[in-house]
Amino acid sequence: MSRIGKKIRKLPAGVTLEIKGDELIVKGPKGTLVQKVHPRVTVVNNNGEVTVQVVNGENKRDRALWGTFSSLIENMIDGVTKGFKKQLEINGVGFKANLKGTNLNLEVGFTNSVEIKPLTGISFKVEKNIITVEGADKQVVGEMAAIIRRVRKPEPYKGKGIKYVDEVIQRKAGKTAAKAAAV
Repeated sequence: MSRIGKKIRKLPAGVTLEIKGDELIVKGPKGTLVQKVHPRVTVVNNNGEVTVQVVNGENKRDRALWGTFSSLIENMIDGVTKGFKKQLEINGVGFKANLKGTNLNLEVGFTNSVEIKPLTGISFKVEKNIITVEGADKQVVGEMAAIIRRVRKPEPYKGKGIKYVDEVIQRKAGKTAAKAAAV
């Protein structure tokens, strides 16, 4: 039995959950999210109490789907009420970010600046060297943050690049440190 899958989710005020065919639609103050439901999973909404059921709770794959869809529904409910955000930090001399309309403009050591268009439902905020990616869909927020980080990954010698705020970069000693240790 899936402990996560058995959990009953209560819909907060202002959030509606609708099941149309094989699609699950969650609407709330921060927007609308749609998730396609697997054929072996059924979602039941009883007066604001959402439960997830599978065809066979003893089957390993069904148990995995049970927990996955239960977590996806919880993330959808959190997304349309509170929203999700990821923060990235830019490190490096002359490295900076600014907004051009809704697009993010990065100057990170290349000859030309890099302009990134937001995915659907995503917004950017820039404060000094911190970029904040916000949106209702947890998966899209994470993907957008990964796209931004991919522009200039942090390097291990000086730590220059774009990293997540809570990420720790393992630093390496340079050639001069290796020579000094050998002597």
